[in-house]
Amino acid sequence: MRHKSPPKIAKHTAKDSVFTDLFKKLPFLLQMYQALHPEDNTASEEDLKIITIQNILVNQMYNDLGFLVRDRLIILVECQSIWAINIVLRLFLYLAQTYKDYISENHLNVHSKIRIALPKPELYVIYTGEPFEAMPEEISLADEFFGGDRSVVDVKAKIIYDGRKGDIINQYCTFTRIYKDQVKRHGWTRKAAWETIRICMEQDVLREYLEDREKEVLDIMSTLFDQESALKAWEYEILQEANQRVIQAQRLAQEQTKQAQRLAQEQTKQAQRLAQEQTKQAQRRAQEQAKKQVEEKEKTLALNFYNLGIPIESISTATGIPQIKLQEWFTGYKESKTETKFEK
Repeated sequence: MRHKSPPKIAKHTAKDSVFTDLFKKLPFLLQMYQALHPEDNTASEEDLKIITIQNILVNQMYNDLGFLVRDRLIILVECQSIWAINIVLRLFLYLAQTYKDYISENHLNVHSKIRIALPKPELYVIYTGEPFEAMPEEISLADEFFGGDRSVVDVKAKIIYDGRKGDIINQYCTFTRIYKDQVKRHGWTRKAAWETIRICMEQDVLREYLEDREKEVLDIMSTLFDQESALKAWEYEILQEANQRVIQAQRLAQEQTKQAQRLAQEQTKQAQRLAQEQTKQAQRRAQEQAKKQVEEKEKTLALNFYNLGIPIESISTATGIPQIKLQEWFTGYKESKTETKFEK
């Protein structure tokens, strides 16, 4: 059966769409870098180079955010709902893909004897989901997947939960909280998008970004609502088809069970008929054998009477054996006796 493909959508949440739209702007990307490295007060927009993999399909690999700052390679991903430790594997794949692209773009020869220069990687996870117990400050591929074995490949990522008050990371995390609250209040509606933007601007959260790109942000979120509806409709259709397949499989199983029961019943009947026929045959053989034994005894008794010189009529009267039958036995007896005499 051919499986249907989901509708192509940019992301599952508006947070992620706003995330990529926000930080592809160099002024806000610089603020991101300064929030991560407040000690570096010399970096400028000219030092930044965005290297995000441009792939917005949800079922293919992409960097949520990747950029170079001088000799640093910074990769960030956002975990938006439920914490999943597999995100460290996702970061590892992002890093490998980014290094591959970097080597290709800079025409570096990995087969050369001379060590090639690579930017120093920094990996981060911005967690904007619900709080949970034992929230880690750092995750490690070796720790989580290989029991802490230091002989295997490892990558580590720092977990950011809220940023410093007022910095761009803190503002973005606040935006996500307001957004989720408004969706709870108004559902996946345009009103939820309007209210998110209004409240954020009133609270001076991402104000500069929202004032400059209010329409674009609203379009991003509104488009998302349409996409989310399309995705839900697709999921519902797939669920209905799956349910129909389950029902058909149940019907087939029931029919096969009935057929098996009918076959078993027929086989049972055949076995019963065979057993009955074998019983009848056995009974007939037993009856014939018993009849033969009785006849042999009667014959022996009659012959004894005959040898005593008792007339046939008297023997027949005494035993109830017809005279014709007695005559057959006596005639055969006399013939066999004559043959025996000649042989001697």
